[in-house]
Amino acid sequence: MMGSEIARGEFGIAGVARRTIVRGEGAYVWDATGGKYVDLGASLGVANLGHSHPRIVEAIQRQAGELVFVSSGYTTRPRIDFVDRLLSLMPPRLARVFLSNSGTEAMETAIKLARSATGRTEFVAMMRGFHGRTMGALSATWRSDLRRPFEPLVPGFAHVPLNDIAKLEAMVTDRTAGVIVELVQGEGGIHVADPEFIRAARTACDAHGAKLIFDEIQTGMGRTGRRWAFERYGIHPDILALAKSLAGGIPIGATVTTTDVEAKFQGTLHSTFGGNPIACAAGVAALDVLVNERIDERAERLGNAGRERLREFANPKIREVRGLGMMIGIELRERAAPYLEELRRRGYLASAAGPEVLRLLPPIPIAEADWDSALATIDEVLRDGR
Repeated sequence: MMGSEIARGEFGIAGVARRTIVRGEGAYVWDATGGKYVDLGASLGVANLGHSHPRIVEAIQRQAGELVFVSSGYTTRPRIDFVDRLLSLMPPRLARVFLSNSGTEAMETAIKLARSATGRTEFVAMMRGFHGRTMGALSATWRSDLRRPFEPLVPGFAHVPLNDIAKLEAMVTDRTAGVIVELVQGEGGIHVADPEFIRAARTACDAHGAKLIFDEIQTGMGRTGRRWAFERYGIHPDILALAKSLAGGIPIGATVTTTDVEAKFQGTLHSTFGGNPIACAAGVAALDVLVNERIDERAERLGNAGRERLREFANPKIREVRGLGMMIGIELRERAAPYLEELRRRGYLASAAGPEVLRLLPPIPIAEADWDSALATIDEVLRDGR
């Protein structure tokens, strides 16, 4: 395929040819042949604020000219500013932060905090949930095809169906350290947690002394129509994992928790590159963009309109449209892969969330004309049967 390459010597996901992307701006990316695409999910939720947002680029460039790295034995002004800015956007009870480099690291930290604060080792996570690929985060992840090659994993993890209150209540006991929930399951097919289920999870954790952990790695930063998805539910977690678009595309992870959890924590946490000056400078700029450009409000408006339009199409290939904000899953009656390829040929890069689900995670500042055109093209591609 023109514009597709395999990086020589790269190990892991590079077993198949991938397109070489050379530039991004707003909701667009360009490949090595000059092909221009609308990003409908190529960034997997990292580009919530758009590719190469000018405010974030300027912050990175400025910081790179001043200080790239110093060990965590010292602090830096960007680190102080980022923690202050992040906590200013949290409810008062979420008042402590540990900084790392990725979503999976944020989840590893969440698991450690819950274990240490409770003195327990058992967790309840959700079927279809995805939390990362390190050994602890992978243990919380449900998919057996991801888990099996690396077993035995960390013991003590059980899984229940999202939104099944009875099974959740039966599983949470006085041995449970934490309950782990994605408020919208990203990799698992864009399944949305019911408010009643989240209230039941909060009640069960409180009754048994367990910690409620929200994985907002993909749902944070305005993606679901709120700055943080938990705001929609009116339920606060004890531990919150953030990453992906938190620094506008620069790798960062943050685990936010309460002073009570911190006070009971035994042990140490450390990340060499966690909270580095460039990531934190980018993070401050990203949080400013989130607030000043009202990213969450735009996601709510465009996302609601998009889901309504997809349903109005009444396309026979579509089984269900679901999601929150601009986190949309289109469940098909057949496999999604051929339609993803046809969309690519027509200039749109989307992704899958399971074999039969088209996942839409566009940059939230996408032009309304591009969003309308993308939805119409999806309907057309599905009706063409390609």
